[in-house]
Amino acid sequence: MNPARLLKRRSAMSVALVLATAATAPAQTASPRPFGRVSFMVDTVSRGADGRSTRRDSELSTAVTFRLPESDGSGAEFGVELRQSRRFPVDRPARLSIYDAFVGARVGNRNQLRLRAGHMWLSDLGTTGALAGGLVEVRHGSARGAHVRAGAFMGLEPNVYDMGYAPGVRKQGGYVAVESGYLRRHVIGYTQVRQGSLQERSVVAVTNFVPAGTKFFAYQVGEFDVTGPANGTAARGLSYFLANVRVTPAPRLELLGTYNQGHSLDARTMTADLLNGRPLTPQAIDGLRYESRGGRATVEVARNVRIYGGYSSDRNNRDDAPTGRVMVGAHAGNLFGSRFDVSASDSRINRPDAPYHSQYLSVGRGIGRGAYLSVDYSTSLSVVRFQRSDGLVIETRPSTRRLSANGSVTLSRSLSLLCTVDVERDTGMSELRLLSGLSYRLR
Repeated sequence: MNPARLLKRRSAMSVALVLATAATAPAQTASPRPFGRVSFMVDTVSRGADGRSTRRDSELSTAVTFRLPESDGSGAEFGVELRQSRRFPVDRPARLSIYDAFVGARVGNRNQLRLRAGHMWLSDLGTTGALAGGLVEVRHGSARGAHVRAGAFMGLEPNVYDMGYAPGVRKQGGYVAVESGYLRRHVIGYTQVRQGSLQERSVVAVTNFVPAGTKFFAYQVGEFDVTGPANGTAARGLSYFLANVRVTPAPRLELLGTYNQGHSLDARTMTADLLNGRPLTPQAIDGLRYESRGGRATVEVARNVRIYGGYSSDRNNRDDAPTGRVMVGAHAGNLFGSRFDVSASDSRINRPDAPYHSQYLSVGRGIGRGAYLSVDYSTSLSVVRFQRSDGLVIETRPSTRRLSANGSVTLSRSLSLLCTVDVERDTGMSELRLLSGLSYRLR
């Protein structure tokens, strides 16, 4: 049977089950009210190159969110989150994507059973969290506020930017999460992704949030391929690992450390090539390896005035040797009681053959109780050097200057406006962008 048709049949059965469960569940003492938001954005860009005609493109996008809030009591659940976009002139089809579109039910209070069916994004699973299918979750809570969640899921892989599903791709797995106190969370999950008769990925995802009062916070997330992607064609091992640690050793000092390491490859395309008998290139099997480590110190030198400086070392397949990245900057809020906010930064990337330098300045001010206006200016300079076969060294210096004005206005508790005018001048090219938006909060 066609996987999409099988999913529809299973989803219909799951929907009937969760609705029946919700109907027989104990009534809540106070039913939560649904909330949502509708946003419209218009993005118009005019681009011109020296000696060429100007091209104008526009994109209209709409975002809709409507759902019931999370609750500890019994009752029904639903959530809808959609994105739609259309380009003018029409050089690509209109896009409609589903982030969430599910119905479900909760049974119980402190100890609870949850059922969901439809399109869901399972944030506990990292990059494999997109699911079109069914989810069963059991929660056990304690009187001290801590609770344990365990879930199992099965379904198809929905497309990210368009309607439909990845051809022949099915996924299943489960997770366990322990949550307690303020933001503390520990999660381990497993996802198996199959494409046709082959295993595309078999991955374990781990997430940890570790706060310790107001002086320490650590965040860590990672994925590990327990078997090689593309049915074992690529090597198993770490897919990515990200760690972020923030420490406040003194009232006016904050220290931040980051580490990021990963191995990026296209397991979906590789598996499809194997199914269709196409050869795989060594570059596709090896993928891209990257690593970054760095730190930043922020000091509050006066009330609402902070200065910071940081250094990072980055390594990727293009640069075998690590390259240095330096940033210094400052931010002052409500400068001298003027209600002006000022930010400035200077960053440099020190590659031997391609250094990069960027400067940024922003000034903003609140107007009344519901409006904020800001002006941003930035410059960047890239230096690119390469050597010809005859030994001659060629150097180019593309530079970019950007000036933008931004405004946001809150008209009421439900309605807000956004507008951005952006002018950018690059070497041999100019761009004018107008972005405007309207957001209406439901409820």
